Amino acid sequence: MIRAKSMEEVEGLIQNGKKTVFVFTADWCGDCRVLKPHYPTIEAHFPDWIFVELDRDEFMPLAQQWDIFGIPSFLVIENGKEIARFVDKNRKTKEQVIEFLEGC
Repeated sequence: MIRAKSMEEVEGLIQNGKKTVFVFTADWCGDCRVLKPHYPTIEAHFPDWIFVELDRDEFMPLAQQWDIFGIPSFLVIENGKEIARFVDKNRKTKEQVIEFLEGC
């Protein structure tokens, strides 16, 4: 998983044309820490996709722009457009995330 460091990097990933999953998280988020060890398994199910971790606190303007109010949250972009979102304040399981992504 790529850990984005700048808005310029994020903008390039949005426009890359590939299915890209932006994962909003934060180090202080307990639900995020529970899910994080499962990221390699989740990514393995979708080898042609790009997964990008965004610290919600570092990218607050983007989180606000994309209406990310709870974390962890997942936003799927393809060809510069949002195609799906799994955004809420509830804890997510590995199985729920995989099921969501399979529907994209």
